[in-house]
Amino acid sequence: MTQLVAASTLFQCACLATMIDDGRFPEANGERILVLAASVHQPELGERIQDSLGFKSLASRFDRVVDLAELIWPRRPGQFKPRDEELSMWERLLRRYWDIDDSPLQLVVESIQVDPALALCRIFHAATVWVHSDGLMSYGPTRNPLPSLIADRLDGILYLDLVPGLQPQLLREHEPQAIAFDAARVKASIVELSDNTELPPIHRNRNGSMALVLGQYLSDLGILTPDEEDQLHRKMVAKAAARGARTCIFKPHPSAGPSATRALQQAASRHRVSLVVLDTPVLAEVLMEQLQPDMVISCFSTALATARFVYGIEALAVGTELLLERLSPYQNSNRIPVTIADAVFARGTPAPAAELPDTPLLHQLQPLVEAVSYCMQPETLRALRPAAAEYVAAAESSKQMRYFKRLRLAKLDLLDSAPVSGLKRRVPRKPKSGPSAVRRLLTTMIR
Repeated sequence: MTQLVAASTLFQCACLATMIDDGRFPEANGERILVLAASVHQPELGERIQDSLGFKSLASRFDRVVDLAELIWPRRPGQFKPRDEELSMWERLLRRYWDIDDSPLQLVVESIQVDPALALCRIFHAATVWVHSDGLMSYGPTRNPLPSLIADRLDGILYLDLVPGLQPQLLREHEPQAIAFDAARVKASIVELSDNTELPPIHRNRNGSMALVLGQYLSDLGILTPDEEDQLHRKMVAKAAARGARTCIFKPHPSAGPSATRALQQAASRHRVSLVVLDTPVLAEVLMEQLQPDMVISCFSTALATARFVYGIEALAVGTELLLERLSPYQNSNRIPVTIADAVFARGTPAPAAELPDTPLLHQLQPLVEAVSYCMQPETLRALRPAAAEYVAAAESSKQMRYFKRLRLAKLDLLDSAPVSGLKRRVPRKPKSGPSAVRRLLTTMIR
């Protein structure tokens, strides 16, 4: 049985290498083929995954490497959405182009609810399916309902235990077999990449500590305006300075536009911080490995988790409260990563594996993630309603309500007595008789 393993980032390739080395990755009786499907929004401005330093070493776990992005260019993998009548044609084309015979296939894909993973599952309609996940999104609910023709072929989920002990909600409604991999073991794969990566000289100010500041592409996603994103990055530099950093390494997100580095130099000068903007295409984890920073600062990057739980580096989240308010709709798939970042890296909530037995409900991460997940996807996660109701009842009138929208809770009938913010109910007085009273009543109704 040939195994097709899809990956969209270099970090995923490192995690997949770790999973395979662990020995619990699904067995491939035939060839194991790595299918690259880069997820960057502006692929023309960056290098291909297979051209990254250290990639060849990671790819040695596979028999071959093929590139879906190259085949469907100028469309990007996320835009790959074949029509139903084209599926058999695409299967013949991919088997021929990738030199795969007619034998059964096994797919190992990421983000199964969206393309290109969904497209591959539709094309190879008889293949068994595993899902792999290496980021904070795996802890959130399935974004879109999975078609039954695919759900019936689902064997399980492989995930990196980034927040130790936290159980993922992804595909929970299908009760898949879940295999967790110790996140600390990914360090070996990062070392492989690091050994093949040479960074430009970076001079560290000896009078203070070093901070690694990781940008994100929030304005490109329409979550923040470019000015708001610039302000967020300045707050990160200010946070680093307040924690004693005198050297800041700023790494823009690989998918971010050119505005990500604006206005930072002035902010750094104001805080007497030496700023280095590193636009070299290198993983944040490789920077952690080589530079050994004293702290890592971002908004809700997955690298905050690898910093804290893989490298033991202080990880600090900035701007999460604004993001919790700004994300729309409520079921935005970034909500759980932002929730985890706010709870763990901004407010000090422990990972489940580190919780004490008598930890109060509102200081536990798993119930919070499950309550927010239910509010995001109540139809698919109906079984979580009692636990969500218990959490919301305990959270009312507390700071934990920042993770919820009262209008959303009201819609789900999870509010007992708390007022619904933003709703102003007009209670018309008992109308008097006569034409003027009718006009007043009509005016009240119109308002």
